[in-house]
Parts: sequence; C-alpha cells; structure tokens
Amino acid sequence: MEMNTPYLPFFGFEKEPFTADIAVTDILETDQLAAAKNRFDYSLGLGAIYLITGEIGSGKSTAIRYLVNGLHPSEYKLVYVTATSGSILELYRLIMGELGMKPAGTSRAAMTDRIKREVLELIHGKKQNVVLVIDEASLLRLEVFVELHTLCQFEMDSKPYLPMVLAGQTHLIDNLRYPGCLPLASRVVAKSHFIGSKKEQMQTYLQHHLTIAGIDRMLFEGNAITAIHQGSGGIFRKANHLARGALVAAAMGHEKTVNAEHVRLAASEIF
Repeated sequence: MEMNTPYLPFFGFEKEPFTADIAVTDILETDQLAAAKNRFDYSLGLGAIYLITGEIGSGKSTAIRYLVNGLHPSEYKLVYVTATSGSILELYRLIMGELGMKPAGTSRAAMTDRIKREVLELIHGKKQNVVLVIDEASLLRLEVFVELHTLCQFEMDSKPYLPMVLAGQTHLIDNLRYPGCLPLASRVVAKSHFIGSKKEQMQTYLQHHLTIAGIDRMLFEGNAITAIHQGSGGIFRKANHLARGALVAAAMGHEKTVNAEHVRLAASEIF
C-alpha cells in the first residue's frame, strides 16, 4: 500500500483527522473522561493520589492532558514527568527540572528537602498549588515507590501539600500492593481504569475526528466501523492507525467511502 497517497486533499480534510497531538479542546469528552475528571477533582481537593491505569494506547496520556488543562496557571504549578526505570535520584532530578531548580546533588535526603522547600515556597510565597503528575509510573522501580512516599509528608504528615497523579499500565496497581509500597498506596483515594470503547462509541469517535478535521459526513461504512472496532479492540490509538490507513487505501482506489477491505489493508501494515 502506498502510504504517501495524498488522502487529505482527496477527501477534503482541512487537517490530519487522526493525529496524536490533537488539541485539548478537540478531545472527545467520553463517559470515561467525565468520570476521570470527577475523580481527579476529588483527589486534588484532598491533596491525595489519583491513579490512572490502562493498557498501551487506551488514552491515559490523553486523559492527563484533558484533566490538567482545567488547572489555571496562576493557581496551580503543574509538575509533569515521564517515569523511567531509573533510581529515585533520577526521578527527583526530573521533578527538580520541572520545578525550575538546578538538579544537583546525590543525596536522597538533600534532594527531598530541596523539593519540599520549593513546594512550600510555591504554596506560601507564590500562592500556587503544586500538582505532581508521573506518567508511565508502571516503569518505576518498587524502591522508588517506597521513597516517593516521603515526598508527600509535610509538617509531620499533617498537610496534604503535594497531590499526585500516577498513570501507567495495569500492573501499576500490583506494584503498589507490594508491602513496602503500601504507605504510598494508602494515599490513593480514587482510581480510573481505561478500557476499550464499545462499537457505538467508536462510531462517535470516528465521526468526531472527521468533524474536527473539516468533514461533516461519515466516510466510514458500517462494516468499516465494525472492522476498526474489532481490529483495535476499542483502543483509540490503534483505531487512529487503522482509520488513517484505511483512508489512505480508499484514496488509492479513488473511493469516497471507506469499507472493511480498506481497513484490512491498513491492518496489514501495523502491529
């Protein structure tokens, strides 16, 4: 299949309909996202931890973008880091970098103290609440979860100054059940698990993305929608790949609608 086929002008798109860097304002507000927003706001109000889990491509990172978009920058300092499998020192350096601090030093205690001092300065000095978001948190070592608990403790653990969002694959929950991680896990007050969409939701999703790209008519035939839903397992990231590839296949054949055969051709190109 010739992947460079100019399908955008063929169908009359104003922009790429199935892109990963969709504007936050264009994100489809699904029931899952609405429930996540409710849990996020609840956790934030308590200064606690909110857990987001789901398989690869299920929409966790998109959900984070959607959730934090509602935080006013004058009131909140967002500290967003993508986890690695490194040490707690590596994570602390990432956090310090996002806080605008020079990530120097090799002492866990000293780095913890510096971060907490900066958090207090933001809260009391600049009147900004701090929200720590750790994406891909399922990559973190168990010993990092153990250490991370100390970062939440302010004034003899009486002040909830550092709410967190931990997002990762499903086994993140299993990691937090490890005995040494239980102190951190005890701070979790809400959880969301993202699953694949139903077929009806997939149709809505596809139409939504066509609309924001300038196409008001449904380009995908019923059998194509079924094929995309089945082929993606309801996972939007994979659905994006299938939908885009199917549009390319249809454009190659100079066909103005997408059918199941186009989706099959697209599926042969991806994992």
